[in-house]
Amino acid sequence: MTDPIADYLTRLRNAIQAKHRVVEIPASNLKKEITKILFEKGYILNYKFVEDGPQGTIKVALKYDVTGRSNAIKKLIRVSTPGLRKYTGYREMPRVINGLGIAIVSTSKGVMTDKEAAAAKIGGEVLCYVY
Repeated sequence: MTDPIADYLTRLRNAIQAKHRVVEIPASNLKKEITKILFEKGYILNYKFVEDGPQGTIKVALKYDVTGRSNAIKKLIRVSTPGLRKYTGYREMPRVINGLGIAIVSTSKGVMTDKEAAAAKIGGEVLCYVY
């Protein structure tokens, strides 16, 4: 697999489209950090790291409204790809939907949102946009 982050986002997108409540995704440290950010910002209901085999899996419970039709995540967009990396400084940090969405950034201090990276004055690789 050349792009595990794109695979992670695609599995989430497909589960949302199919109206699943829980989705299982192969784990990695970067995917675990992205999952934690999505949980902290309220885009997913819950998550669980299952250690089975050498890699493990991430069980993500998706968040829907009361009717069960609308998901908390409207779009997941992969920005930086293995073929074309996108880096940004803290001054040029992207704003997703004028601050309503988040950009997940991989920095030298770990994976964080665009607002956290700008506050810490750290740039990095823009992994994805979530709104």
